[in-house]
Amino acid sequence: MLELQGAIWFRSGSQDWGGKDRIALLAAIGEHGSITAAARAVGISYKAAWDAIDAMNNSAGEPLVVRAAGGKGGGGTRLTERAEQLIRTYRALEEEHRRFVAHLGRLGDAAAEDLNVMRRFMIRTSARNKLFGKVESVRGGAVNDEVVLALPGGQTIVSTITHESVETLELKPGVEAFALIKASSVLIGLPDPGLRLSARNQLPGVVSRVVPGAVNAEVVLDLDGGGSVAAIVTNESVQTLGLAEGVRALAIFKASAVILGVVG
Repeated sequence: MLELQGAIWFRSGSQDWGGKDRIALLAAIGEHGSITAAARAVGISYKAAWDAIDAMNNSAGEPLVVRAAGGKGGGGTRLTERAEQLIRTYRALEEEHRRFVAHLGRLGDAAAEDLNVMRRFMIRTSARNKLFGKVESVRGGAVNDEVVLALPGGQTIVSTITHESVETLELKPGVEAFALIKASSVLIGLPDPGLRLSARNQLPGVVSRVVPGAVNAEVVLDLDGGGSVAAIVTNESVQTLGLAEGVRALAIFKASAVILGVVG
């Protein structure tokens, strides 16, 4: 069953204005006319409230909250017209966002899968290879555990990571995870019935692209069943192995070279 939640967050260039919590603080200031009372109402400290106000004032480029002049009842704080407009705009957007999320929820499981794919697009790492799958098995060891990740196309990747990491990431059969492998950690070999290697991961596929450089070349292998793996090998190795588009080959890498991660 698809269950969606969301929130609106304002940004100005590279700066964050804030979201629901800061709008709630502004609204509380407008209601109570006091930073102390507003902070208490939203459950933060007086200092945290002023820090948030300073950040919002700076991000907006103009005051959103100002001190009111003292009088018989003492001074206080008030919202500027800009702040009041910001609250109105946020509440209007929040209502539209609520309707959007409700509509998306009615689209069902297909939308859930699409959203999951989009979420994966947002993961950015320096590792050239990023493969998604589900944990097939976890075998515990004295220090390191062996985790087998099943890829959508039927192939598997083996990773050895610490038992602490397995617990932190809450890895167990059925959990969605992804594998990161640097291109420099991947070797390319040719299929050979007599080939025996100590590397746990030997994924078959077809060379889809060879990008030569001054010394090294990037070789991209389209894996059987889907997905691809890139490797950095010497130009000499490309020639020796006869690597070219359409050639069948193996992507070879150690289990210790595989970093595992989870989304969210």
